[in-house]
Amino acid sequence: MSPTHPGSAGAPRGARSRPPLPGGSLAPRGSLAGQVAKTGLLGLAAALGVWAALPLYVQGEWAGLAVVAAVTALIFGVYLSKRAIPAKYLLPGTLFLIAFQILPVLFTLSTSVTNYGDGHRGEKEQAIAAIEAASVTRAEDGTEYTLTVAARGGADSGELAFLLTDRQGRAYAGTAEGLEPLNGVTPDGAGKITTAPGYTILTPAQVGVRGTEVEELAVPSGSGSGIRAGGLSTAYEGRATRVYDASCDCIADTATGEVFTADDERGSFVAEDGTRLSQGWRVDVGAGNFLRFLTDPSVSGTFFSILGWNIGFAGGTTALVFAIGLGVALTLHTRHAMRGRSLYRVLVVLPYAMPSLAMLLLWRDMFNADFGLVNRLFGVDVDWFGDAWTARAVVLLVNVWLGFPYMFLVATGALQAIPRELLHAASIDGAGAWQALRTVTLPLLMVAMAPILISTFAFNFNNFNAVWLTTQGGPFPPDDPTAGATDLLITYTYRLAFGEAGAQYGFAAAVSVFIFLIVTLISVVGLRRSRALEEVDAR
Repeated sequence: MSPTHPGSAGAPRGARSRPPLPGGSLAPRGSLAGQVAKTGLLGLAAALGVWAALPLYVQGEWAGLAVVAAVTALIFGVYLSKRAIPAKYLLPGTLFLIAFQILPVLFTLSTSVTNYGDGHRGEKEQAIAAIEAASVTRAEDGTEYTLTVAARGGADSGELAFLLTDRQGRAYAGTAEGLEPLNGVTPDGAGKITTAPGYTILTPAQVGVRGTEVEELAVPSGSGSGIRAGGLSTAYEGRATRVYDASCDCIADTATGEVFTADDERGSFVAEDGTRLSQGWRVDVGAGNFLRFLTDPSVSGTFFSILGWNIGFAGGTTALVFAIGLGVALTLHTRHAMRGRSLYRVLVVLPYAMPSLAMLLLWRDMFNADFGLVNRLFGVDVDWFGDAWTARAVVLLVNVWLGFPYMFLVATGALQAIPRELLHAASIDGAGAWQALRTVTLPLLMVAMAPILISTFAFNFNNFNAVWLTTQGGPFPPDDPTAGATDLLITYTYRLAFGEAGAQYGFAAAVSVFIFLIVTLISVVGLRRSRALEEVDAR
């Protein structure tokens, strides 16, 4: 008797019928929970699409709006289709790769070919308005306002804004970008604005902390005029002494008669004697930021000095953590009669288990020249962070201490995976312990550990915390406070972008591109060289 399908005449009573697929298998059914989860996730994707599309539509960013619509349609098309099974698994990872890896790289590349930074953040029209507003002086017929100092975002670091009320009770919000009406607010009896959506009202103490910024802020109000603070509670509208003339594309200083002509290649207004106004605009400089490493001796010397130490730091850390981690792993793996091996393994892993932030700060204090434990313990008086080579030695020592337990764990796992029969065979053939280690154990270990060593080098090449939390890149030479003896390229880049000397985002982005290319090149070469180890494993 041939077997019967459920639902046929010979099927057991109570069995549910499902249409058979070719070959006799049953059609799959999605569970209710799966359908609910799928519907919820698609609803979430639609909600995110609408959330991202609305501001793009308001600002007229049609290209961005098209991208959002295309991605949302792709998500729905893939997950509503019954055929695109592989794409259902690949699509999330691909979208995250594009959003968090490819797009940041492209953004960094686009920034690296500009002069973007302090004084060169906006467009030319914004620079003109800022220059005119900054030169405003009080005029007798100028409008006076009741002033409330606020910030967009946090009180300490948010963009400063003037919330203004004129004599007719009309409210305005002014920033370095311009003046706009402020709706939905009600001034108090003195004309002060106490609350405003999207703004944080600063207290007098907070205004005092940012007093210099408040004094320097000038709100462009059009027609060569601007608004400046006249105290904590009043502001005035005055006339600019530096006025833009479109006929000559220049800024004329009515007080001194000096003329600053626009230089569209550098994004600045420049006088005949080479003096430049501090406020400029963002322009493309092509390969200019990259050529500075070759044409500017001060920049090239600093860059290659940091690069040399960077490679030495990453290579030295990788070599030392490998040697120490493997040595400890071999000791605990081969000494079967050793008592307390489990306890030793726990103690070895402790540095890796502790938070690196706390450990780095602890080691920094231990090497403090005045009250550090190291100087007191050994009875010496060494300024460890005052000399370039001692500071480098400390950073390397601390980084090795924090990193070798990880290599110990990897080496322990790799050693346990090596068949003991191979070592017994080598022993029977007359190989000693060292010869067996060199000809059997190490080649097999490197098959598993070569990629780990490459990733360890890449990680330490950009190990920001190890340097910043111990030395902050110092010690620094007297003539160059931007590059220290222990600086890595990543800390040097951070200081260029966010240092006290002023932001140089374009130049910092160029350094980031170099870091990306260097790490990529070293990783690719290392991975290609490690392919030769696969032959060892295959044999």
